[in-house]
Amino acid sequence: MLGALAGGQVSARAQSIEPIPAQGPEGSGTEAGFVDVIEVTGLVDPIVVEFIETSIAQAEKNGALALVLQLDSPGATVPEHELLDLLGRIRTASVPVDVWIGPSGSAATGRAALLASAASEFAMAPGTRYGLDGEQVSDALASTSVRTVPAGTIGAAEADDLGITTLPGPTLGDLVVGLPGFQSREVIQGDQTRREPVTQVRFGKLSLVASLMHTVASPAVAYLLFAIGLGLFVFELFTAGVGVAGAVGAGAFVLGCYGLAALPNHWYAIALLFAAFVAFAVDVQTGVPRFWTGVGVLFFTLGSLLLYDGLSMSWLTVAVGIVGVLLTFLSGMPAMVRTRFSTPTIGRDWMIGELGRAVTDVNPDGVVQIREAMWRATTNRATPIEQLDRVRVVGIDGLVLEVEPEEGGARDYREPKNRKMSGD
Repeated sequence: MLGALAGGQVSARAQSIEPIPAQGPEGSGTEAGFVDVIEVTGLVDPIVVEFIETSIAQAEKNGALALVLQLDSPGATVPEHELLDLLGRIRTASVPVDVWIGPSGSAATGRAALLASAASEFAMAPGTRYGLDGEQVSDALASTSVRTVPAGTIGAAEADDLGITTLPGPTLGDLVVGLPGFQSREVIQGDQTRREPVTQVRFGKLSLVASLMHTVASPAVAYLLFAIGLGLFVFELFTAGVGVAGAVGAGAFVLGCYGLAALPNHWYAIALLFAAFVAFAVDVQTGVPRFWTGVGVLFFTLGSLLLYDGLSMSWLTVAVGIVGVLLTFLSGMPAMVRTRFSTPTIGRDWMIGELGRAVTDVNPDGVVQIREAMWRATTNRATPIEQLDRVRVVGIDGLVLEVEPEEGGARDYREPKNRKMSGD
């Protein structure tokens, strides 16, 4: 884009927004000023709003010729009053705030189109779309527009015919060189003459952390993270100790909750997703998918389809979520539980009296290893067991072993059962 315009020199000078001062001493290369360009992609959420407002403030402080938003957004998720504040900030900024929808294939639709409608200069690349796309907006939002916002969507050629765009915009470079105050010069190389920008162009984007949170707040990512987190929690219930699955599940669940909170959702759909995994857990402990697994599948499907208010996920995302859950709870989890409890070396009653080792401190709860298998364990508070100490199983309560230190536990707890079996 700009690199082609400047023969590669613009990209060499493109920097982040902060390090470059607005003006400098003579000969510093800043006499021709600079233009800031920031990339705005995805839904306009609180992170994007803060990013745009901060970029406007920096452009004003540093004396930029203009701030250009490279826009590709399907809509906005922020409340109306926050969007009104942002549109007002764009219109009243002391630095012109311009919008370019591009590159080809990009779009500014729904309430995100209002950013373009409030800009000083507006351009579109070929193959892009602009308009409300059927979304209704309030009179207050509509009043912020300085140009027409189509009720549907239109392409670049139609927008030009209607006089909605103000500058040509096949590329970002075409828009930038047409901005008021932007300076360029002719450079002759051999028998070719080309134009080279004199005014600097500086590019900025979201920080790594902000970009991560912005990605998490997209409908598909928030949904999948939320489902993965709940699924790993159920898995962790049927394994010993808190391991990698628990840590990953907690991280995915927290990020998923953040994403859902940033998006318009239906609370009852989230409740259905929770209920689905509770239902799955009921049957997982039996090792056989039964009635509650069917209930879980029904709840999860309904929750997936009804999750968002005014937003939609692609059928592929929903299919990945539903098929993934089906494979996990119809095949994977039951097989894991059956394998664990059907193996002779880690059976049930006859484990009483078995010796093992404490993997963690057991005081009164912890994890022990019995015949290469990890188990949750508990002991009497009066006889705490330290990590790596030998232990003896004295009882089983569900999935938890009751243990005591080997020291002083000379009685063979398997003897009563052996005698009973021999008829004594």
